[in-house]
Amino acid sequence: MPFTTTVITGATSGIGKETAMALAKKDHAVYMLVRDMERGEELRQEIIAVTKNKNVYVLKCDLADMASVRDAAGVLKASLMAVNILINNAGGIFAERHESKDGYEMTFAVNHLSHFLLVNNLLPLLQKGQARIINVSSEAHRMAKPNFNDLQWLKRPYSAWKAYGTAKLFNIYFTRSLAIKYGPKGISAFALHPGLVNTGFGTGLTGIGKTLMWLARPFMISAESGAQTSIYLASAARIDAKSGKYFKNRHVASPSAQATDELGRNRLWDLSMEMIKPFTDQ
Repeated sequence: MPFTTTVITGATSGIGKETAMALAKKDHAVYMLVRDMERGEELRQEIIAVTKNKNVYVLKCDLADMASVRDAAGVLKASLMAVNILINNAGGIFAERHESKDGYEMTFAVNHLSHFLLVNNLLPLLQKGQARIINVSSEAHRMAKPNFNDLQWLKRPYSAWKAYGTAKLFNIYFTRSLAIKYGPKGISAFALHPGLVNTGFGTGLTGIGKTLMWLARPFMISAESGAQTSIYLASAARIDAKSGKYFKNRHVASPSAQATDELGRNRLWDLSMEMIKPFTDQ
């Protein structure tokens, strides 16, 4: 692959950091969208020191604030001719129901809707770059209980794991929709499960969720290992024929039967498009 421009969210820790470092070593120009600019700048300096690649940049982007996502996309469009790789890596699980700045349930906003907006606002650059869009999902999608009449968890008791699993299912829906809608325009899209990674994920959980994470700790893999599928999808040659697929351990895997629900996938797209309208350039 010639000079490659890569944009990644959630790069300041965990698998995002390992992915950004690895791709900088492969001479990608790496644009890290971060909430904490101080941490982002520290990481930028670290990556440059380790890789000797000076084409590493940090942009402010708070995924819990749709205007911030819109503004970050605007900066990229003003700065770049094309984007070749977009890695929607950031995510989170929240013990209690919180709302984003725009009033959306936080799990839904951070794991799905913000990335949906980012992709839609970057479409001109993604099409010019014949881009690969890589969405970090999870095997937690198998716990999903989507209710399209209550995406914001207002009408039922909030469950951290069900909300998270549903958002990760939505990552797979989004991937498949992108492959179908924009494949003819040269864009490919992939979803992946990084593995059960030993990072700060889930540290805010309480009760049974906290206990489950503690029990799983001895079986977790390193962030470096967890980043390998993202790195593979961002750098491997000749994988565009597998666009729309779900990956584990750098291989195509079968998601849940629910992940193939075309009606649910299309409904998510339509609802998401309606939600992002105030923040799009169209």
